[in-house]
Amino acid sequence: MQPCVYMMASKRHGTIYIGVTSDLASREWQHHSKSQPQSFTAKYDVRRLVWFEHHETMADAIQREKSLKRWRRQWKIELIEKTNPHWHSLDPNTGEFVFDHE
Repeated sequence: MQPCVYMMASKRHGTIYIGVTSDLASREWQHHSKSQPQSFTAKYDVRRLVWFEHHETMADAIQREKSLKRWRRQWKIELIEKTNPHWHSLDPNTGEFVFDHE
């Protein structure tokens, strides 16, 4: 397990959610499966992992998450599109594109 900040999206240029976790694979599955039906991500169908970044410590990841949440929307879009221009779902373990649930 490694601290990580991540962005989920409903679709390309759709609703964006930024979060932090120490277990990205489990957290991505929680979002994707809508395990908490009243949550923001479930309400807005935010189920696509489109960007993530690992950090050495949870404190570093939390600091980065807070910073990203203050960014303008366009900056977030540009950050996503640097590595994922088509907003494909990413495998939380490898970072490779996943095409099966888009």
